Amino acid sequence: MNDFARIKVSYHELSKLDSTQRNSLLTRPEDDLSFFLEKVQPIIEEVRMKGDEALVRYAAQFDNAHFSIDEVGASKAEFDAAFDQLDHKMIETLEYAADNIRRYHQEQMPGEMWMKEVRPGMFAGERHLPIDSAAIYSPRGKGSFPSVTLMGAIPAVVAGVATPIILTPAGPDGKIDPATLVAARLSGVEHVYKAGGALAVAAAAFGTQSIPKCLKIEGPGSPWLVAAKRLLADRITSRLPAGPSDTIIFADHTVDPRLAAMDLLIESEHGTDSSAFLVTNSREVAEGAIAALPEFWRQMGERWVEHSSAVLSGKNGGVILTDDLQQAYDFINDYAPEHCQVLSSEPFDHLTHIRNAAEILLGNYSAGSIANYVLGANCVLPTGAHAKVHSPLGVHDFMKSGTVAHITHSGYTEAAPITRRFAQYEGFDGHANAVSDLRLSILNKK
Repeated sequence: MNDFARIKVSYHELSKLDSTQRNSLLTRPEDDLSFFLEKVQPIIEEVRMKGDEALVRYAAQFDNAHFSIDEVGASKAEFDAAFDQLDHKMIETLEYAADNIRRYHQEQMPGEMWMKEVRPGMFAGERHLPIDSAAIYSPRGKGSFPSVTLMGAIPAVVAGVATPIILTPAGPDGKIDPATLVAARLSGVEHVYKAGGALAVAAAAFGTQSIPKCLKIEGPGSPWLVAAKRLLADRITSRLPAGPSDTIIFADHTVDPRLAAMDLLIESEHGTDSSAFLVTNSREVAEGAIAALPEFWRQMGERWVEHSSAVLSGKNGGVILTDDLQQAYDFINDYAPEHCQVLSSEPFDHLTHIRNAAEILLGNYSAGSIANYVLGANCVLPTGAHAKVHSPLGVHDFMKSGTVAHITHSGYTEAAPITRRFAQYEGFDGHANAVSDLRLSILNKK
């Protein structure tokens, strides 16, 4: 692909679209999983029944990755070799990112317990504890993502998960990406296994001969992974809907269109199932960004140009021109992007108007690339408009809270008759008896 100027970028003037056309812009490739749900079911059953044998066979079938049953898990020697194989500058890069990510997530940690006296003699609060086990998924289908390994594993370790593991597909050589192994060790995780997509979810849900059964799996992935999470929701928890990437670059009239074009390519190069829109109220920015895209495509590899051009010329990407700022804000909030970059000379002026976005990067220097890799804030984010109700991955995803309460004699004296009336109204005799004179007669018995 050489004549980049001939690529027709999708261009929409929002006020000229009817409600059906506008709603079609809000859809994501992951919205319809019917195909994947049907295909994933037998894969899940095979892993449940045959464990490691199924992992090895499907890895060869789906990824052309060949390894034996005794090679499902990474050995200590493989971890050590990864540090020798990786360029020392890349190791330093991973160390820099890991340090920032750890600092950020340590700040997220809640206190172990809090308790408040809600009435005299009546104390109630919460205690926060880590879950016992968690699987972190690090995808590899479109490359290797040690950044995701860091983002998933570090909050689990900071939270105090007793058994954190990492699941990732093997490469064509049957090996785990060395940067992923380095990232795992830097995160504090020494258990990494070869399992991709639906296989990983099934392995964590049921356990195999090599992979321990886990309470939870978190991490982004393809529709295959998302479909498996949905089918196994009663077997393993996965709070975060993290499917193919989606982004909105918002730019006002103060922005150089070339900057908007350059940042639009960040998430659109992930794959043809990504979604990426530039939203602007400036016709000059909209048209200038479209004109500038070929300039940046010429500086990218062919595979990434194919991905981004397919996204930006299709139904899940392109440029959207709005009549005014409010129309832009309304579309962003309806779209609820995974990533939202706010390009403006006064970015904080726009912040209060954007409610639904998993990540908001403010200002012309806040490149999405920095946030994806080294800023420290988690880049595993809710996709598919789930930012309306879900938050980024963090330590809270690897913890649970429980109520802690204490009632003294004086607190009981006040609350018991009120509680008894409640219980009697709802018709529960046992509830009512527990706060009656029967209790006091037992407690006061000598």
